[in-house]
Amino acid sequence: MQNLLNDLVYLYGLEKAPGVFSRLGEMTAKYRSRIGAKDGALTERDAILITYGDQVQRSGDAPLRTLAEFCRGHLKDVVSGIHILPFYPWTSDDGFSITDYRRVDPPLGGWEDVSALQGDFRLMFDAVINHISAQSDWFKKFLQDDPRYKNYFIVVDGEPDLSQVVRPRTLPLLTSFQTPSGEKKVWTTFSADQVDLNFQNPDVLLEIADILLMYAERGADFIRLDAIAYLWKEIGTPCIHLPQTHRVIQLLRAVLDGAAPHVHLITETNVPHADNISYFGDGANEAQMVYNFALPPLTLHTFHTGDARILSDWADSLTLPSDKTTFFNFLASHDGVGLNPAQGILSSAEIDSLVQTTLAHGGLISYKHNADGSQSPYEMNVNYFDALSDPQGSEPLSLQVDRFIAAQAIMLSLVGVPGIYFHSLFGSRGWLEGVKETGRNRTINRQKCGFDSLQNGLADPASLRSRVFSRYRELLKARRSSPAFHPHGVQNVLKLHNSVFAVERVSPDETSRVLCLHNVSADRVTLDAPFTQARDLLTGNAVNGNSLSLGPYQILWMARP
Repeated sequence: MQNLLNDLVYLYGLEKAPGVFSRLGEMTAKYRSRIGAKDGALTERDAILITYGDQVQRSGDAPLRTLAEFCRGHLKDVVSGIHILPFYPWTSDDGFSITDYRRVDPPLGGWEDVSALQGDFRLMFDAVINHISAQSDWFKKFLQDDPRYKNYFIVVDGEPDLSQVVRPRTLPLLTSFQTPSGEKKVWTTFSADQVDLNFQNPDVLLEIADILLMYAERGADFIRLDAIAYLWKEIGTPCIHLPQTHRVIQLLRAVLDGAAPHVHLITETNVPHADNISYFGDGANEAQMVYNFALPPLTLHTFHTGDARILSDWADSLTLPSDKTTFFNFLASHDGVGLNPAQGILSSAEIDSLVQTTLAHGGLISYKHNADGSQSPYEMNVNYFDALSDPQGSEPLSLQVDRFIAAQAIMLSLVGVPGIYFHSLFGSRGWLEGVKETGRNRTINRQKCGFDSLQNGLADPASLRSRVFSRYRELLKARRSSPAFHPHGVQNVLKLHNSVFAVERVSPDETSRVLCLHNVSADRVTLDAPFTQARDLLTGNAVNGNSLSLGPYQILWMARP
């Protein structure tokens, strides 16, 4: 607990720190007695579905209940966990502008519906703690000059130079609000409806710590720290990745370790790779997992070029600070494909090629402001299936599915825990009609599904949904079958052919080894076999001989006998 006190002194000074420390200790003890012991170990069986609470809908039924029925019917032996994107009451940004962190949004259901999923799946909750809705009670009371909430938000006086502030939006950084004591300019990193919380006020830290512990009590095995890189603000700095932000994460980790050590913190920081992995801390004091944000754009580049060398070099460079940390690997999510993480790995020309291909495939591009006043592409808004294969192209659907599944197989083969977006698992395409309805680029990959329509699509072997899901299910079954894919195991990247991404996975005890080969091109390739006898995990067939021939986008996961 000494580290906790040191962090508090660093953030709040010698005078305030002891009182905050005492209150955190009481809070931790209270929740520890209510939460109880639970096994939080990760294994090769872990894979997390990423979904909205109302992703699957049926008339007359609470969406969380419908989602639970669908997942039990199709996913009990496919994924181990479900990340329900923010299911709290909200006012904008598809759930990421929250009015009340402690309630379930009534149109979705209630806490009992969230709890009902626990028997079959581990759960991930969102902690959207950088900001809260302008319609929240907290902010309404701030606007009424309620003394308790006076310092819950960041008021900027005068006209300070804020040009260094880094942020992923082009909207104004400050928003003016009227209060009984006059007009106040309040910090709003993401939108006027998303008001940033002031963590320089220790009462805000205490409130958020209590909320995260409540999530653990409600069944969260994983807590995702949304947009956490922007948490602490200091005028005159970029206000991203500040040391104080890391200290807050360390505090929250210490509190959770004290009351619910089975809970994993996952940081969501859509930034260049070196900054992203800094949220592992020293390997024991910050996030147990970080989103592997460089993987989606690098994988797209790999398949667009048919060349695995850049992806292989990057994957070969990946390191973890301890055997208590690992990556949260994903290719698609409710957001778009971030381009910042590819900076320094891909050239400007290669990033521009990704942008142009996305536009050619019917996708959209979101931009950010730079310090010099210019704009640059920040995110590609496109369904990942469409990003890989032109929806207006003439390629056979079977080839498009092969390409898509090969990309997913690369993600599943890497060290870490896979995060699989609902629309990727079930073969969705982009939803441009939704973008026209909302005016928001990210809507392209956020279409909701009717329960019956989804069931009918999966029941038709010829449908895209059925083809993708059946292939994906086979991959996950093969992954679960070998301890070589343990999230805390080892990966060795091999350079066998320019068009083949090859990674050997080794279990932590070194008793299981699987060599994963992925042809990233539309051509057949031949390569020397690293060993002459093996078994393909996907087919069960023996693999013998000194050379291997891989067809277009073929996957071969070889376990040594």
